[in-house]
Amino acid sequence: MTRPLIGITAYFEAARWSDWVREAVLSPPSYAKAVGRAGGAPVVLPPLGLHAIEDYVRGLQGVVLAGGVELAAASYNGEQDARVPEAQAHRDRFELALARAAVKADVPILAIARGMHVLNVAQGGTLIPWLPEVLDSDRHAEPGAAHTIQVSVTSKLGKAVGDRVEVTAPHHQSVRRLGSGLLAVAWAEDQIVEGIELQGHRFGVGVQWHPERADDRLFDAFIEAAR
Repeated sequence: MTRPLIGITAYFEAARWSDWVREAVLSPPSYAKAVGRAGGAPVVLPPLGLHAIEDYVRGLQGVVLAGGVELAAASYNGEQDARVPEAQAHRDRFELALARAAVKADVPILAIARGMHVLNVAQGGTLIPWLPEVLDSDRHAEPGAAHTIQVSVTSKLGKAVGDRVEVTAPHHQSVRRLGSGLLAVAWAEDQIVEGIELQGHRFGVGVQWHPERADDRLFDAFIEAAR
């Protein structure tokens, strides 16, 4: 069986190898490995401009919107919080355009961590720029702190992972207003949205955690939709 081509978004920044320091396209191997284990053929997509977006969407059978630094508040008409690390404008522009094109073309999308925020903003949604301030707590931002997520059993996400999943996924931002066509399908105990789905789409799922690190079930469902 032919493996579906799956595009994975990536960083573009300075990196060191051997005696060189050069700009490089960077992607943690866990994404490509998870795609491969599920039966897909991973392709890393450099955020170098918008000229290839339509070609990517025509040639790919699925898109992984990968994790990374927080989106710029300007992308959702918000006010930048000084505690948020500097955004990567080139990556924001590329991934928002890619997400919109993939939604329009009904190409399966798996949006992870930052990727979930990209999908939400691409659909006109907004984010909470600094979650610890809203909650008066750092419980979502503590490294290594596990928490249990409740998942809608009727959703694509729920059918893939069940109604409850324990995750470790520190984050400082979260979904505030859902974008057009999106539904919340997973929540933390404090009702912070941890999973979203795009209605009427072949597979448009976003999660706040990192399934590529520990649980292949969601990638299996994603690759099956890509086939």
